[in-house]
Amino acid sequence: MLRTEPLMIESYPVLSLVPPLLAILLVIGTKKVIASLAAGILAAAALIADGGIAGTLTKVWEAFSQIFWAEGTVNSYYVLILVFLLTLGVITSLVLMSGGTQAFAEWAMTRVRTRRGAQVLAAGLGTAIFVDDYFNALAVGQVARPVSDRQRVSRAKLAYLIDSSSAPVTVLAPFSSWGASIIGIMGPIVAGVGVQISDAGAFMRSAGMNYYAIAALILLWATVVMEIDIGPMRREESRAVATGGLYAPNEQIPGQLTDSLPRHEPGARRALIVPFAVLVVGVVGGILGTGRRASGSWAILDMLANTDVALSLNIGGVLGLVTAAFYYFHFTHADPVFEAKTAARGVIEGARSMLPAIEILLCAWMLGALIAELGTGAYLGSLVESTAVSAQWLIPMLFVVAGAMAFATGTSWGSFGILLPIAGEIMGSVAGGSELLVPAFGAVLAGAVWGDHCSPISDTTILSSTGAGCNHITHVNTQLPYAGASAAAALLGYVAFSATGSGGLGIAVTVAALIGFALAMRALLPPIGPAGENVSMAAEAGTPASEDPEEVPTSA
Repeated sequence: MLRTEPLMIESYPVLSLVPPLLAILLVIGTKKVIASLAAGILAAAALIADGGIAGTLTKVWEAFSQIFWAEGTVNSYYVLILVFLLTLGVITSLVLMSGGTQAFAEWAMTRVRTRRGAQVLAAGLGTAIFVDDYFNALAVGQVARPVSDRQRVSRAKLAYLIDSSSAPVTVLAPFSSWGASIIGIMGPIVAGVGVQISDAGAFMRSAGMNYYAIAALILLWATVVMEIDIGPMRREESRAVATGGLYAPNEQIPGQLTDSLPRHEPGARRALIVPFAVLVVGVVGGILGTGRRASGSWAILDMLANTDVALSLNIGGVLGLVTAAFYYFHFTHADPVFEAKTAARGVIEGARSMLPAIEILLCAWMLGALIAELGTGAYLGSLVESTAVSAQWLIPMLFVVAGAMAFATGTSWGSFGILLPIAGEIMGSVAGGSELLVPAFGAVLAGAVWGDHCSPISDTTILSSTGAGCNHITHVNTQLPYAGASAAAALLGYVAFSATGSGGLGIAVTVAALIGFALAMRALLPPIGPAGENVSMAAEAGTPASEDPEEVPTSA
């Protein structure tokens, strides 16, 4: 018998918001990531199946299986991301056992002598490695973590520095995997509206209107230079400075290697520097090579727009793994402690250290697929299309809706794909709208990155905490106040733009608001300072002090 009644989700599309909000609220409230994501997955599958038990279980299985097998073939993108994570864990383990991590940390301590210096290193690397957000999130932490651990920078602060210097830089840079792809999305929209501007020109101008990304980077460096620690971050930093506890002792830490693995002494810093340098060169070469092969063009933007990021990560990963293995056997072959089974144990432990991150990623991908099928993003986009607000005041609205969409779906790309065409359609249909097309693009890109930064189900948030060796929920909670401050400043900027039509005034308002916020926080909350100060705050966090000030949690 054919069904004639509409599905519940068709009659009440607002219900499409329930699964992501349920997962997010449970994650924040219970701090149990897997269980919370599972609840969101079941809720989404039940809505799609209209409450049927068999249909719900079928949808859950389909969401899981499609990560590995889709449309009759291996889903290479997701599989290769997982393979790269495992490879990175093995590289980290081999570098650790060869003595490279310890040697690099000791060498860096003679150059980077302060906590601020360690944070500058992490933020600087994050800003410089802008070719891809996934690569940035995972690679920067592996290099910066030994230094930040020695200088008692909490893992939560390191995760914030990585996360807030990856997507904001990547979305602003035309010569990145994001920039090139966004240019490809914008091109047909610009042509359809009839704006006389090149595709790259539209991207560069929209980058100038991306107030959130600009604000996030300004606040990032203000936080490093002025030592601004607010909200839960202050607790994490206080404990790290006073006791050496880089994270709470009861937290599950992704990418954290066991202390039982042997370390060769004396180590050599090239055992860390060379493998990760080869990794970086390999990934960049892979990005350009796969892009050249797919596009048939030597133009840098064409190559970046058509690159295969997942394959490129593994090209670099394999080269880095071979290099790390070479140095491991070079330094340990004469050491009787290192037998054949020792290397095997290191490989297994390295891969196992990435399993917590992989488990969260799998659940986040499943939830994302089900949310896409529910049409959560499309529903939020329809709210923008149906509004009666004037074109100029749509700019701040697009920023907020893009943020809500990315927060609920866990992906900034979903917001890009849905809201950029909607912005073009709206601006192309109203008087004077063509002049607002580029600011509308900037607002959508800004909101998408903001929502992605705040979402506990975002893959880049998960990978940033993995790269830093930080508990995922701790990273989300400690980053929220900074993301909220940047978003508030950006929203003020968009309101100023809508009221005056001046993009310059909008960015000036954004920067002024951030400077005011930073100065106020600096006046209200003094710097935590070097180790030994503010011990009372660390004691309140419940972490006992280490007997040896150098005895910090093992860095991978």
